[in-house]
Amino acid sequence: MIEEFLRGEEVSFIALCDGRDALALAPTQDHKAVFDGDRGPNTGGMGAYSDSRILTEAETNLVLERVIYPTVERTGFTGFLYAGLMMTAAGPKVLEFNVRLGDPETQPLMHRMESDFVPALMASAEGRLAGTRLEWKAGPSVCVVLASHGYPGAYETGKAIEGIEAAEAMGATVFQAGTRMGAGGLETAGGRVLGVTASGADLAGALDAAYSATRMIHFSGMHYRTDIGRKGLRRYNQNKGGSSSVG
Repeated sequence: MIEEFLRGEEVSFIALCDGRDALALAPTQDHKAVFDGDRGPNTGGMGAYSDSRILTEAETNLVLERVIYPTVERTGFTGFLYAGLMMTAAGPKVLEFNVRLGDPETQPLMHRMESDFVPALMASAEGRLAGTRLEWKAGPSVCVVLASHGYPGAYETGKAIEGIEAAEAMGATVFQAGTRMGAGGLETAGGRVLGVTASGADLAGALDAAYSATRMIHFSGMHYRTDIGRKGLRRYNQNKGGSSSVG
């Protein structure tokens, strides 16, 4: 089987739809591979960040025009439409569609969102999304996934988790995923265990906040990528003063 080779940068583009209209959420970028440098097998996602500079306003409008609105108009789809895109020199190319919010993209999205999300969800369900807006914090947000040793292959569970309170005292939000309450307290129960999420005035600040909080947490065999958002930092350096998008 021969497939087109797509050169570019991946973007997670999520829109809330009501069968006719669509409301774009802020752009995010996932990190699928288990190891730094995008090495190793793909996972459910080892971290993500949300930052208005991932897409320009023109690129956001192009995705809506070429991908989201044609899909909604042809299908009458209501709900979350997730387009996994490759942004190429020829424009956005669709790698996959999902009909849900992404994980771990949702964590930084919720950390950045300043609006009450419920009215937008109700407007989507009731077919009156036109004119709805969401407000976002200007600064980016970052989620670092803490995984069990061996993930995405075989891994052990039942490892005691320490430091969540200390991490959250630093301003982070620690989203629990593969956890459970054991006889001795909170312990691991899955491959992706926690999502440590923090915001900052800029991407460097958000990364520093997320990783500083991450270092407060410990469980035996804990593994995480140390390069979440590095592509975004390179984009900052190459395009200082660039235009912003949805965020």
